[in-house]
Amino acid sequence: MNYTILPNTNIKVSKVCLGTMTFGEQNSESDAHSQLDYAVEKGINFIDTAEMYPIAAREATLGLTEKYIGTWLKKSGKRESLVVATKISGPNRGMGYIRNPLDFSKKSIHEAVHLSLKNLQTDYIDLYQMHWPERVMNMFGQRGISKIDTQWQENFFEVLSVFDGLIKEGKIKHIGVSNENPYGVMKFISESEKHNLPRIVTIQNPYSLLNRLYEVGLSEIGMRENVGLLAYSPLGFSFLTGKHLNGILPTSRLGLFPQFSRYSNANCIRATKLYKELAESNGLSLTQMALAFVNQQDFVTSTIIGATSMEQLQENIAAFETVLSPEVINEINKIQESIPNPAP
Repeated sequence: MNYTILPNTNIKVSKVCLGTMTFGEQNSESDAHSQLDYAVEKGINFIDTAEMYPIAAREATLGLTEKYIGTWLKKSGKRESLVVATKISGPNRGMGYIRNPLDFSKKSIHEAVHLSLKNLQTDYIDLYQMHWPERVMNMFGQRGISKIDTQWQENFFEVLSVFDGLIKEGKIKHIGVSNENPYGVMKFISESEKHNLPRIVTIQNPYSLLNRLYEVGLSEIGMRENVGLLAYSPLGFSFLTGKHLNGILPTSRLGLFPQFSRYSNANCIRATKLYKELAESNGLSLTQMALAFVNQQDFVTSTIIGATSMEQLQENIAAFETVLSPEVINEINKIQESIPNPAP
């Protein structure tokens, strides 16, 4: 396992991060504990979760993912050797059952942090992230915006001030954003510098062979401003395993939750077929090539993987031993140029 440092911290993290959003929906508590055991055995020390998990989000299962991780942390006694990240939910997602209102006010942030601490059975959170912005913007199926959210009132300073207090209390160590765009990242950075407030250290956004939108604007900011990408959906909800090319498997995540359709449109199918042919012509599986590609990007701090079976988890972790040649990277870029970012 290879390791790196979370930007602007002294925290060492594995280049592979265990994503957990299936814990509590597709995976039982026993499954979750087995995955955590195996991941740690393979050298993974970085675990990502969120207060709204598992996915697909619903009131009946709210918080189960954090709770399953919490029972494992208590049982294993490994908390001090791990880096645990979780997230507060923003508004605009029809999840009023989490709290009302869903915002980043001091009251909401404190409530969310303390509930996550309780669920995770820990005294501190290493990386606390805003799951998506308060303002309505481009995410989850949209490539850009043509109108701005005029109802939202800018509050970057206020939000950072709340996090500053929680860091001083020892409840959280560092902060990050998720599903953000260049405007939000730069505003958080400028406000932190202007007022000597906590600086965001990571951004958790989608990045894969089917969605390289991070490269448009955010990658330069990340590298110049030292904000690390935690790349999620590197396999596009398993579409980049190639197993859905002849139709969505009914027992898969895409089959169970058809609302997550952004990776299964006609252009994604076309691109995935080309990527699969390229991988196999070079003696690789599509999974190996897809994960290795993400891992080799300079702006990626860690790649978040998730699995519903131990076989999938084993295959995914092993794929990070693969190193793609410049020739393969060049052919990948040719496909990207011909079918750019088919998954918005």
